[in-house]
Amino acid sequence: MIVLRLAIESLLNRLGMVLLTMGLIATSMTLLVGVEKVRQGARASFAGTVSGIDLIIGARSGNVQLMLYAVFRIGDAANNFTWESYQAIAQRPEVEWIIPLSLGDSHRGFRVIGTDSSYFEHYRYRDDLPLAFAQGEPFADLFDVVIGSSVARELGYGIGDSLILNHGLGSVALAEHADLPFRVSGILAPTGTPVDKALHVGLDAIEAIHVDWQSGGVPVGTLTGEQDIRAMDLTPTSITAGLVRLNSPIATFTIQRAINQYPEEALSAVIPGMALLELWSVVEVVETALRIVTVFMVITAVAGMMITLLAMLNDRRREMAILRAVGARPAHIVALLTFEALLIGLGGAILGLGLAYFGLGLAGPWVESTYGLALDIETFGLTDLTLVAMVVACAAIAGLIPAFSAYIRSLADGILIKS
Repeated sequence: MIVLRLAIESLLNRLGMVLLTMGLIATSMTLLVGVEKVRQGARASFAGTVSGIDLIIGARSGNVQLMLYAVFRIGDAANNFTWESYQAIAQRPEVEWIIPLSLGDSHRGFRVIGTDSSYFEHYRYRDDLPLAFAQGEPFADLFDVVIGSSVARELGYGIGDSLILNHGLGSVALAEHADLPFRVSGILAPTGTPVDKALHVGLDAIEAIHVDWQSGGVPVGTLTGEQDIRAMDLTPTSITAGLVRLNSPIATFTIQRAINQYPEEALSAVIPGMALLELWSVVEVVETALRIVTVFMVITAVAGMMITLLAMLNDRRREMAILRAVGARPAHIVALLTFEALLIGLGGAILGLGLAYFGLGLAGPWVESTYGLALDIETFGLTDLTLVAMVVACAAIAGLIPAFSAYIRSLADGILIKS
């Protein structure tokens, strides 16, 4: 098509200004695609943090709060619940297995999780993937610890290394269990979940390091020796949460109601999927705000393109007049300028899409190691095609304004321009 060829040659003759305009559109497109991909990736990563769990149980609290601290290690538990209640729930015939979790301690900013062998046997993430060991094996001794991949990488720990746990949370060790060091017995393979940023010890180990802390304050005086502690009954008195798998999903609501109405103490049972929906409803306002900001950035970029075309149009009045003089109809002039705007928008959109994928590919490992979220960025799909089409359509519509301006100018207006 002659008009399209003229549009391409016209853009090449003004390559500097065209590239700047494309860069503006590409920047806004990168942000638009990046926000959408991170939103989708974060949701998929959250949903894939734990797989095959029918219920999360804990002391009475909000659904989202219980899920956040039990699964994502965000926030603190309002309270623990008794070991007797945990055993009573575990012994119900509807329960296939249950993973106990005890939270509250840390090591240099990383959470410590007290659990048992069922954690490594039954815990699943994403598409029913089991936990695997990159090195070593599960804890066997009272003072063994299994660390996540991020902990090993960031702190430089290896099998056999010794470490000391902190009482409470935080990156600064204000109160250490210095008298009872732990030995690294295993390092888990990367999962892209909060498991990577956790240290795992036995429930009995959690009881052991708190033998002298029963009063609630920092212990003073003579501390109980390690051998004496090993001889004690270290059955836990309470735990923070439990991850429950039922024999049949049909029983989910029945067991949930039974736990929520548990007569011995105030408990909560949360269905992970329902809690996630509640969480998304909370953050939806933020997601909408980010979308609005990015859309306005695209609109601003397209408006900048329109202003640039209008500014260049005054210098192209003689060009338009010559085209009219050699037989170009007004419709051809409109098509020429519209094609120019469309090509600028298409080029900027494609460039922005490529930059977005490139940036997400570079940032993905950092996000995973820093925040424990694996952003599974999907390949080019319908969402990307829709965003590109939207930007190109906006550019084409914006191009109609300078095209109409050229249309209404007379042939004489161009011929009479003084050099």
